[in-house]
Amino acid sequence: MQVRNYFQLIFLLIIMQIDITGQNIETTGPESGTLMVVGGGAKEGIYEKWIELVGGPETPIVVIPTAAGRESYDQDASGAELMRALGATDVTVIHASTKEEAESEVFLSALKKAKAIWFGGGRQWRLVDAYAGTKAEAIFWDILKAGGSIGGSSAGATIQGSYLARGDTQNNQIMMGDHEQGFGFIKNMAIDQHVIARNRHFDMFDILKKRPDLLGISIDENTAIIVHGDEFTVLGDSYVIIYDGTFWSREGSSLKTLPEPKQSFYFLRSGDKYNMKLRKVIK
Repeated sequence: MQVRNYFQLIFLLIIMQIDITGQNIETTGPESGTLMVVGGGAKEGIYEKWIELVGGPETPIVVIPTAAGRESYDQDASGAELMRALGATDVTVIHASTKEEAESEVFLSALKKAKAIWFGGGRQWRLVDAYAGTKAEAIFWDILKAGGSIGGSSAGATIQGSYLARGDTQNNQIMMGDHEQGFGFIKNMAIDQHVIARNRHFDMFDILKKRPDLLGISIDENTAIIVHGDEFTVLGDSYVIIYDGTFWSREGSSLKTLPEPKQSFYFLRSGDKYNMKLRKVIK
C-alpha cells in the first residue's frame, strides 16, 4: 500500500511539473480593471490617454516613483507634474524604500484613496523589494478588482508582467537575474521596454530559451498597450514586438523566408489588437 502511495505521489509531482513548464500555459490579463503598459519615454499623448482611461481628471491617482532609486521624491516625480499640467486634479506621489515602510499606516492610507496607480521608471527590482508580498501590493490588486487602473512606464511596465525581465541588481543587461517575479497583473508574460530605441530586439530570446511557456512582449518608447481582460490595443508613435513563436504580417507570409518559430517575432503598431490568451492578432 505504501509503495502504491509513493508512486501516486511521484506521478502527481510529474503532472505538476508538466503544468508548470509546459507549452500550453495561458497568458491572461486581469479579470477587471485596466492596465496601461508603456515602453518608456512617455510624452503628452500617452499621459492624456492615461487620464482618460482612469476616468477623467478628477480621479484620484497615486504615483509611485520607487524604481528610480532615490531616498525621497517631491510631488512632481515620475510624470505627476505632467499629469497635473494636462488637467489631473488629484495626483499624489508616495514612496516606500522598504516593506516595513510600505505597510505603514501613512503609506497605506494614501494608497487606499487611489482609484489608479502609476509606477515610474528606473530599476524594476526596487519595486519588488519594497512592495512584493505586502499590504500595499494587496491594495494594488484591490484597485484592479474594483475596476480601477494601473499603469507604468519603463520599469513600471516590466513590473506588470509575471516574469521580471532585466530584474538583476547588478545591471539592466541581464535578462534573467536575481529577481524574476513581477507583480503578475498579466500572467505568464515577460515585458521588456525601450526595445527599438536601444536595439533590444533579440534580448527577449534569453528568457524564452529557458521559459518557452511565456509570452514575450517588448514595447518601444512613447508606445503602450492598453489591456482589458485578455486583449490589448497598441497606442503610440512606435511599435510593440510580439514573441509568441509565430509570425504575422499585413501582407501575409506565404512568399517570405522566415526563421524558425523559436527565433521569430513580429511588430504591431498603433491601433492593432492582440488576444494574449489565444496568442493571436485580432484582425
